[in-house]
Amino acid sequence: MASERPSQEGKLSAGSPTEPVPFGRYYLLGLIARGGMAEVYRARPQVGARRLLAVKVMRPQLAREPRFVDMFHREGQLALLLSNNRCIVETIELGQHDGRHYIAMEYIGGRDLTQVLRRCQETGQRIPVPHAVYIAARIAEGLHFAHTLVGPDGRPLNIVNRDVSPSNVRLSYDGDVKLLDFGIAQALMKFTSEIGILKGKFSYMSPEQIRGMPLDARTDVFSAGIILHEMLTTEKLFRGDTEFALMEKVRKAEVPLPSDFNRRVTPELDAISVKALARDVADRYQSAAQLAADLDALIGSYRFDPKELRQFVRQLFRKEYAKEVEDTQLALDTSIAPVEVTLESATGGRGPAPTPPLPLPVGGTPTEALPHTTGPAAPPEGNKPRGFWGSLFKKRK
Repeated sequence: MASERPSQEGKLSAGSPTEPVPFGRYYLLGLIARGGMAEVYRARPQVGARRLLAVKVMRPQLAREPRFVDMFHREGQLALLLSNNRCIVETIELGQHDGRHYIAMEYIGGRDLTQVLRRCQETGQRIPVPHAVYIAARIAEGLHFAHTLVGPDGRPLNIVNRDVSPSNVRLSYDGDVKLLDFGIAQALMKFTSEIGILKGKFSYMSPEQIRGMPLDARTDVFSAGIILHEMLTTEKLFRGDTEFALMEKVRKAEVPLPSDFNRRVTPELDAISVKALARDVADRYQSAAQLAADLDALIGSYRFDPKELRQFVRQLFRKEYAKEVEDTQLALDTSIAPVEVTLESATGGRGPAPTPPLPLPVGGTPTEALPHTTGPAAPPEGNKPRGFWGSLFKKRK
């Protein structure tokens, strides 16, 4: 049954699958994540197709500052332009309800790449080489789509992500690879000095980005190369005791061969990794499409089936996947009487909420029964995470 009070004392009620909270044209079904700028909720439409969504709601204290509202809207507008690619999370709507700015997106049931690497370290595993190659190819595919996007007038938008990192790569339980928060790095460009967006991101920057030089699509190619290297080795590529030491290592870009850490890496894959991570942009892949093409050509030799990635993620996170299936079923099966609401769209004006254009079927959520397969058991909850990704995850928690 839907709660009649969407907020209490100025705070937005998160809701739950059994007690959904109306928010504009959606029902909130629980908090997913909380960041410095916004909170993300699991949601579903009040009317239309039954599917899970993620609704990012801007923090009300930031909404008092026009520059942050502008930043949030820039992110949403860019995300809407990027929604027609299978490797970038789909954005449904940019809007405002009851004075709260929000972005509605597809919900991706799964884990980000940081969590996958952490779990691999905990259980003494690696991401299989074909899986790593496929993931990197899809990252490059999504990046190329953004890099070559043109505006309504046909002019190139010259989009550069600048923030390609494992935490922004989502692996769904259905085997999809999706880039997240693509719009935020672009939106934050003019506010970098004010909110310190660079802090903590040095290890995934390119040498030219560290130097403060002009950037183009090749900086994202370098960042994608870092992710590929770390998937193949399960080791952090660039690290330092201080930020200055870390920046120096990125500037020098002295990269060991992945095969030095993983004997399953072939010379061909070593060559791809080295080229993506070339210090000089002229020696690097000149586009993300070139990187994706070489990776996809290599995948053919592995006879890799994308369904294998789905199986790998589900086995690596068996308990989490089972909980996801249960929560998804509950969220989609709960019958709720529609609530008449008014909302303000991103272009202004108030009125009855129209039927949202949500023709797509449920996507990005696990709908199949948990497969009866053997896999690595999840470590006991009391065990401390090991390695770089373990310590990062603890800090983020």
